[in-house]
Amino acid sequence: MTAKEAFNYGVYFLSCNGVDEAEFKSLCLVCRLLDIKNSEYALHKDDDVIMKKFADLLWRVKNGEPLQYVIGKWDFYEREFYVGEGVLIPRPETEELCSMAVDYIKQIGKCTVYDLCAGSGCIGLSIAGACPDSFVYLVEKSPKAMAYLIKNAQGVDNCSAICADIRNTDSMKSADVIVSNPPYIRTADIEHLQKEVRFEPAMALDGGKDGLDFYRIINDNWFDMLNSDGRIFLEIGEDQADDVLNLLTNFKDKKVIKDMYGNDRIVTAVKKD
Repeated sequence: MTAKEAFNYGVYFLSCNGVDEAEFKSLCLVCRLLDIKNSEYALHKDDDVIMKKFADLLWRVKNGEPLQYVIGKWDFYEREFYVGEGVLIPRPETEELCSMAVDYIKQIGKCTVYDLCAGSGCIGLSIAGACPDSFVYLVEKSPKAMAYLIKNAQGVDNCSAICADIRNTDSMKSADVIVSNPPYIRTADIEHLQKEVRFEPAMALDGGKDGLDFYRIINDNWFDMLNSDGRIFLEIGEDQADDVLNLLTNFKDKKVIKDMYGNDRIVTAVKKD
């Protein structure tokens, strides 16, 4: 079967099974098998595809497994990151958090950065790549996520992966910048998320009863880890801006930035003197 025939069948199969974005997902799966970028499909549409392998991927998507897990990697910022079961999938909104942190770090030059709840490392490793004068510590608790983080960090010299709970700051060095996309979904809301999202690890989603547990930890445990005028960049849920601002009692110059969809998404703040 040619790639074009496989693509057409994939669109038909996914559409018949109620899967959204059937054309995009079928294209991604075909290109995954051909080991090419989506943009290169037109040059390879007559290449052969092994139907059994393609069908296996289609069934995984049909059963609700995230496309990113099925493919095994996903674009974020300026590179690809390996992802799979046990790690949070990089999202476009988080690229905005990353970009904002990069712009600031480029201004201050040589500095120490922490990426808390680092997951795949997409934020911290992107910062390390874009800001070679920085050194980035990536802190992640989950052993499954750490496996992807370490794999993604290969070849990045100005970083260090730390398997630890962010509640414990012992032996941690002081920092100039802290960036984090922490778990912020309310515990009771997790069971109502889309099926694909529920494939992602609960540890990376569950922010406690009110969704704010990790912002409390950052305010209470990490402000002392910041150097004078140290800055934080935090991703938040779209309805959490006021609550997060109120929780950050150890910080000043607090600001909320909206994402590309017009939703409150990022909080920045500076350590109080």
